[in-house]
Parts: sequence; C-alpha cells; structure tokens
Amino acid sequence: MPFAAPILRLALIALFPLSAFSADGNAAKGRRLFTNQCAACHTTTSENRATGPALLGVVGRKAAALEGFAFSEPMKKSGLTWDAATLDKYLAAPTQLVPGTSMTLSVPAPAARVDLIAFLLTLTPPTPAK
Repeated sequence: MPFAAPILRLALIALFPLSAFSADGNAAKGRRLFTNQCAACHTTTSENRATGPALLGVVGRKAAALEGFAFSEPMKKSGLTWDAATLDKYLAAPTQLVPGTSMTLSVPAPAARVDLIAFLLTLTPPTPAK
C-alpha cells in the first residue's frame, strides 16, 4: 500500500503537530521546495516582499500580525496562529482555509508539506544579545 505511509504520517501530525513535523520532515528538502516554489513571493529573513510576508519566525505568529506587510482583509480576520497543523491545512488549500486570501499557490503533496514545514520550523529569529 504505497499511500499508507503518508496517511500514517498525517495521522501522527494531527496527534503531535510540532514534533511530527520536525521529526518526520526533511528540512533540507523543505528548503529546496521553498527556494523553488515560495521564494519568489516570500523571504526567510525579516524583510517582506511586495507579494508575500517574510517568514522568519512564522511558526507561532498570529496571522496578519507581521508589521510592514499589507495583508488581505480575510487574512486579518482569520484568527489563525501559524503552528504546524495550521500551516499544513493552509498550504494544502489556502483559499479553502482562508477564503479570499491572496495566496493561491498550494502544496498538494502531504510529504512535501511536511518537509516544507520542517524547514519553516528552522526559521527562528535570532535572540537579542544581552
């Protein structure tokens, strides 16, 4: 059964969102996917692009809370917080989770989303020097 492993992985993700993504995901593959499919609109730094917000520190951030980016009204009203499970749902079908969002590109393959989210989990802002 070639689909059993991805289905099992998704079931584990539902039960243990952050640990499953970081343990099962391949951040290096996720980085390549990001470079090929996401980097045209998003950065991994704190600098926004005109078409997409910066993703540094995205995990744990409230949707549309990043200063300096003009988010769509539906995203502002979504009430979402970007954890692994929410990112998985959003990346699978952005316009279904947030109707009216300006992001229309999806990542339909569950394994690719797991890898991409594993990469996004590595994008933590540096801690300020004391």
